Amino acid sequence: MTRVLYVGGFGRSGSTLLDRVLAQIGGCVAVGELVHLPQRGLLDDERCGCGLAFSACPFWTEVGVAAFGPAGWAGVDAEAIRRQQTALDRNRRIPAMVLPRWGRRSNETEALGAWFGRVYAAVADVSGASVVVDSSKHASTAFLLRRAPGLDLRVVHLVRDSRGVAYSWAKRVQRPEVTGAAKAEMPRYGAGRAAAKWLSYNSLFHLLAANGVPMLPLRYEQLVSDPRTALRSVLELAGLDADAEAFGFVDASGPAVDLAPSHSVAGNPMRFRSGHLELVLDEEWRERMSAGSRSVVTAITAPLLTSYGYGRKSA
Repeated sequence: MTRVLYVGGFGRSGSTLLDRVLAQIGGCVAVGELVHLPQRGLLDDERCGCGLAFSACPFWTEVGVAAFGPAGWAGVDAEAIRRQQTALDRNRRIPAMVLPRWGRRSNETEALGAWFGRVYAAVADVSGASVVVDSSKHASTAFLLRRAPGLDLRVVHLVRDSRGVAYSWAKRVQRPEVTGAAKAEMPRYGAGRAAAKWLSYNSLFHLLAANGVPMLPLRYEQLVSDPRTALRSVLELAGLDADAEAFGFVDASGPAVDLAPSHSVAGNPMRFRSGHLELVLDEEWRERMSAGSRSVVTAITAPLLTSYGYGRKSA
């Protein structure tokens, strides 16, 4: 069985930070957002977190051979995998994944999960790690992996104040991993759309937990302010030792970490950062988010906002 620690939730909630931090812990290998491997790795040949193009990265080359034989990634029909993802890995398909006998395409869904299972197993084999960390976040992907053969799926449900998330999605963020394209940017969402996505994505992870997947709720704010306590809980979920030696890379004098490069296939641009990193709580939204946008987001996300301990007011 390949143990997969899946970071779920909605984007701009600190998943890349958690992925990078977990990559520093013995027994873990973090691969970023593996859901994007077929498109961004195989088809677009974007940069790995190590800085090399996917096709030039020795780690991913070795993973391809371990998963698919001597031909490696050349033997994979990436276009076909992407078509399957487009058709099957969608939130609207979750009811069929929960009740697969009701789904007309359950066999194809299981086959897609098995394909990713081969990749996870190869990552674990090549790295020698006992836990593969995947920060894909997508709820539908987590449901798909739930029934994948040979996977021991465990989920960290990472949440952040919806106002901070919505404010972040409104920003222009360049994608430095894209080569040969001028000013490639990450998507942007308005306040209402970001809030609706925050609510729906997080609600679906509650459904996943109700279906028996081991899950740990974790707030971004706790991860940044008290990384040792947060990581101890995450490691317990992953079945790894959480003694003091595991956190040697965490600065004991304050919230800071020392990051080594990792082989993340996709994620926030900070996945390219290495060295000493001060952990600073990003709450720019409190000062710069418009009152109208804040009100819209608060109203839409109120059902979960309070239950996560944020409260409906900004203070």
